[in-house]
Amino acid sequence: MDAFDAIPDPVVVDILNKVCDVKTLIRCRSVSKRFHSLATQSDSLLLQLDQILGVTESDSEIDSPFASFFRSLFKSIHGLLPIFSRPADPAEILTRSPKTPAQILSRFERIRNLEVELYGGDVKLEKGAAVKWKAEFGETLKSCVIVAFRSATVNTSATESPVDGGVESDSEFVCGLKTRVVWTISALMAASTRHYLMRDLVKEHREMENLTVRDRDGEGTVVMDAAGMKEYRETEALVEEKGVERVKERTVVPSVRMSMRHAPSLILKSGICLEAATLVVVRPSGVTSDDGDAELAMEAFARDGGDCMYGEAVTALLKRRRNVLEMNSF
Repeated sequence: MDAFDAIPDPVVVDILNKVCDVKTLIRCRSVSKRFHSLATQSDSLLLQLDQILGVTESDSEIDSPFASFFRSLFKSIHGLLPIFSRPADPAEILTRSPKTPAQILSRFERIRNLEVELYGGDVKLEKGAAVKWKAEFGETLKSCVIVAFRSATVNTSATESPVDGGVESDSEFVCGLKTRVVWTISALMAASTRHYLMRDLVKEHREMENLTVRDRDGEGTVVMDAAGMKEYRETEALVEEKGVERVKERTVVPSVRMSMRHAPSLILKSGICLEAATLVVVRPSGVTSDDGDAELAMEAFARDGGDCMYGEAVTALLKRRRNVLEMNSF
């Protein structure tokens, strides 16, 4: 028995919680029998997905007898390779073939706080444009805050406070409105797809209290708290009892009310000029009051760093006139 063996299990688990990275914890399971059992007891995890989940290229190809023969031959030869090669890194197994988050985390039984980092962003934009969003889900969408702009340039004359520049014509407003609606729909579709991706994980890990799904590019974030996940499980249980079959690869977005503010040109204190700067607060149509728009927007961006570009833009855009639009479920 060495000094490390004298450390109580709860202390070791607490240390492993500081590690949090799922791949590292899986490697830790290979260290010893003790680590093998304790690594999966970590309750705060970070899961980084290094590839896009979904149908692989080989799955989409038309199968043929010749292709099947060579594929089976390759698998047979590939099965012999481990005999002559080094043992596989357990963490590398995660990236060999697409797996769902629920499959990867199946051995972790005490997850309370989980952060999932996806491979990249989902919204396809024209060059120079940017969209950043944060959505909260339960059974379905509860709220989504979106900040977007067409381009960002550096203005040499920095100002004490953000300044609106330029006045747009009616035709420019209509054209800009179409772009803003496209940005909003794209963000909502990306958020609902990520929510759907987590469905099995939420159902299986009932002890989970906080779930955050973000992407490596920092484009968007989906969050679910304990109450939202409980609501989702209860709804899914009712759906399964009725035998309703899911046909979509994302969660249905309910009818929503969009509170939209924009500025044709917005010059920030840092001197950065945002063209077609837009702030959209989306909530289900049943929510008729807009009193919480400022709080949602500030919580999503400004409070994460009031001096950052997005936080400063949100603060400035909240002072702009609001346009309200309704959108049907899709």
